[in-house]
Amino acid sequence: MGNQTDYFEKNGYRPKFFLGDRVFGHWGKIPFIGTVGNDTIVNLVDGPRITIQLDLPIRINDFVHRIIVVKHRDIKKLTVF
Repeated sequence: MGNQTDYFEKNGYRPKFFLGDRVFGHWGKIPFIGTVGNDTIVNLVDGPRITIQLDLPIRINDFVHRIIVVKHRDIKKLTVF
């Protein structure tokens, strides 16, 4: 009989992006460049999501966003800056 570590190593979520990875993409229709903070899955209905700390803040309706949460389909790894 295994323990919880064995179970989660076998069945747990494997992230595609890791802490500190540089990425670019579009949030809505706004382009951005930032750094990955966390790639996790909260529940199976919503699927995996990524927290991004932005290089330049995005201002929408007098509110400034410095950290955003996006899906994998919205970003790509930044290889050349």
